[in-house]
Amino acid sequence: SGTLSGGEAQRIRLATQIGSALAGVLYVLDEPSIGLHQRDNEKLISTLVNLKELGNTVIVVEHDEQTLRTADYIIDIGPGAGIYGGEIVAKGTLSDILNNDHSVTGKYLSGQLKIEVPKIRRKVGKSEIVILNASKNNLKNINVRIPLGVFTVITGVSGSGKSTLLNEILYPALDSRLKSNTSYFDGFGD
Repeated sequence: SGTLSGGEAQRIRLATQIGSALAGVLYVLDEPSIGLHQRDNEKLISTLVNLKELGNTVIVVEHDEQTLRTADYIIDIGPGAGIYGGEIVAKGTLSDILNNDHSVTGKYLSGQLKIEVPKIRRKVGKSEIVILNASKNNLKNINVRIPLGVFTVITGVSGSGKSTLLNEILYPALDSRLKSNTSYFDGFGD
């Protein structure tokens, strides 16, 4: 592959640091789990723990539940966003956060608050975007049908081709179709 995903590049840099066996270093990472598949996220967390065990300090801005549950210490800032934020709502161990009535993060982690999953989902209709023979970077001549009018997620481990599919196959094709204002474009169908 000619490109690395953000997660892959970050893990390579972190692995290099572990290999150097430096101690006493302060590592600061801003949402390193963004774009990572759960399998890759577990590797990232293991890497962060290894850095700590080498005698380093690791500070991470993160929303990922597994990362929060693995942390030795959590600082929860809020209580809201923008002008409603900017205060320390809770700090301490996971147990401290879970038992703090002011921590929205703690309420989600404890299960008191939940993101509701819809009971009724929109039916997938016949309209779709069809991508045929997509081959670029890690994509190997794949055919994909993406239904229109529904919430679709593309998932997979880091480096599997998700971003390539969206940014280097789908987006340029849609952009070209819109700019040419045609009603037909090879690879798209209803």
